[in-house]
Amino acid sequence: MGGAGDRAGFYMGLGLALASSAFIGGSFILKKKGLIRLCRRGRARAGQGGHAYLQEWLWWAGLLCMGVGEAANFAAYAFAPATLVTPLGALSVLVSAVLSSTFLNEQLNVHGKIGCILSILGSTVMVIHAPQEEEVSSLESMAEKLKDPGFIVFAVCVLVTSLLLIFVAGPRYGQNNVLVYVLVCSTIGSLSVSCVKGLGIALKELFSGKPVLKEPLGWVLLVCLVICISAQINYLNKALDIFNTSVVTPIYYVLFTTAVMMCSAILFKEWQHMVLDNVIGTISGFLTIVSGIFLLHAFRDMPFTPDLLPLFLQQGRADHASWRSADRHQSCQHQPLLPSEDKGTQSTEEEGESM
Repeated sequence: MGGAGDRAGFYMGLGLALASSAFIGGSFILKKKGLIRLCRRGRARAGQGGHAYLQEWLWWAGLLCMGVGEAANFAAYAFAPATLVTPLGALSVLVSAVLSSTFLNEQLNVHGKIGCILSILGSTVMVIHAPQEEEVSSLESMAEKLKDPGFIVFAVCVLVTSLLLIFVAGPRYGQNNVLVYVLVCSTIGSLSVSCVKGLGIALKELFSGKPVLKEPLGWVLLVCLVICISAQINYLNKALDIFNTSVVTPIYYVLFTTAVMMCSAILFKEWQHMVLDNVIGTISGFLTIVSGIFLLHAFRDMPFTPDLLPLFLQQGRADHASWRSADRHQSCQHQPLLPSEDKGTQSTEEEGESM
């Protein structure tokens, strides 16, 4: 980071991103606890069309936590690069998995624990090698970047690709291929992050006393953000309705984060001034997070038994078990020595008494 102000802003954005993951991950637990309490009371469940959860304070606490987390995530884009903030969103999945195993008694198998460790390691690597974006301190400079030919080409490609996926590929392959609707969410989501970044800059200017409300760009970004988020929610719900959550979630995270990193690299030139080791570190950290999320979701319901071990480990386990059984058998053979002596002594004493 350039100066002390840039470094302070970077750490503020990092702290907001981490706080966002903690609040969002905890919100799922609070909501789930509220729904479980309603189920125990015999109230109509949300999956059956009931809305009794609106009377449960735990559910509202979860909703409040999610609102705080989303607000912190929104603010983080105003201080830190999107290439850093977006991948750190995976930590909310980690927080949710750990808290669910603690408070909801849900099983977190070995694959899930390894996935949590990989996510933490990947996030740490990405923080260390985070890119430096070009300074965008006002809506005027944001407008100049939006006029860049590279970003215009990228935005047109995103829109054309999304329309083709929605109207051509969707009716034909949407029911069978998970990539169709997830790609729509991911590509449109990259534009929504750019809108969030611009609105974050507008809020910073608003709090500093500048007449931002008179700028048309802020309102354009707000309208674009609403449209993009609406499309994301719509097609993500379609993907979740058709396919398993454990399949949709890791694929969506990978594609969405990749699209955001591409958009940020084009719009904010985040990768332009990075040295080779930081480029490798950022990509490696991202791939490590992807591996962790994949392990956490893909094998979530798979029980880990010794039969799943490789053959050479099973052979070592069998040898170890046979050694322990042989040792136990040998100890059992030696164990009766003392009792037998006691029995012999006791029989001699009985013979002496009888005589």
